Amino acid sequence: MRATAASALGREAWARRLPLLPAFIYVFLVTQIPFVLTIYYSFFSWNLLKPGSFHFAGLENYGSIFTNESIRIAVWNTVLLTISVIGISVVLGLAVAMILNSEVFGKGLMRTLMIAPFLIMPTAGALIWKDTLLNPLFGLLPYLLTPFGLGRVDWVNQYPMVTVVTVEVWRWTPFMMLIILAGLQSQNPEVLEAARVDGANAVQSFRRITLPLVRPFIELGALLGSLFVVQTFDSIFMLTFGGPGEDTTNIPFLLYLVAFQGFSIGEASAIGVVAVIITTIVATLALRTLFSIFQIEARR
Repeated sequence: MRATAASALGREAWARRLPLLPAFIYVFLVTQIPFVLTIYYSFFSWNLLKPGSFHFAGLENYGSIFTNESIRIAVWNTVLLTISVIGISVVLGLAVAMILNSEVFGKGLMRTLMIAPFLIMPTAGALIWKDTLLNPLFGLLPYLLTPFGLGRVDWVNQYPMVTVVTVEVWRWTPFMMLIILAGLQSQNPEVLEAARVDGANAVQSFRRITLPLVRPFIELGALLGSLFVVQTFDSIFMLTFGGPGEDTTNIPFLLYLVAFQGFSIGEASAIGVVAVIITTIVATLALRTLFSIFQIEARR
């Protein structure tokens, strides 16, 4: 009887998993097989512009990652871009979420307008910033800054990293705002009312009650945002093309240059493998934070 029951449970489990099998096969074919091939090519020296250059190179491509000056610059630019964008976006997202969580006129319209940048395609958003807002000849920002003597500043070429960070902050602040707002709306208003009755002012209530409550949501937003900002490519491609020089070349853009401009498949594969490892580490931290939030909410 036990064997029959176990067999029935096994068939029932497979019956539940069977509808997911086509999706699993598709994901495996389009993600895992190419990644395995990338790992394979990373151990070979292969340049498409040089016939007969395909040969085993061992760890040579990985060694060049730590000795190549361009790669070190790309890593630094990636770290700088990620920390700047996430830090500023979290602060602005928290401020906007606090406003939208209060009783303010036009809250629904403000929420819709704040979400809009996150819904615009990154390429289209970068073009709007470059050609409509920041163009030194007919851009809106230089026109507004003309009375202050900044009307002819070429922001994209003179301050490339600041420009990219600004565009990415504009794009990711709504994402942070939505996550933090979800945390604020889960707050029990009776706790704030009790703190107010006990004599706590707004700053004390925020530091002692609100901030600890939304801290897991801030961490989740920062980790998830980092997972995507690390992979920033569209804005850099459309705004600066990695320049001037290598001022805004990050790891994804360097990978593009090595693979599709230099056609060095082996070196590009090694860079891609390292980038995937870094992204996986960040994703693991994000998932752990997400699970901890679920556990906290389940205990309430």
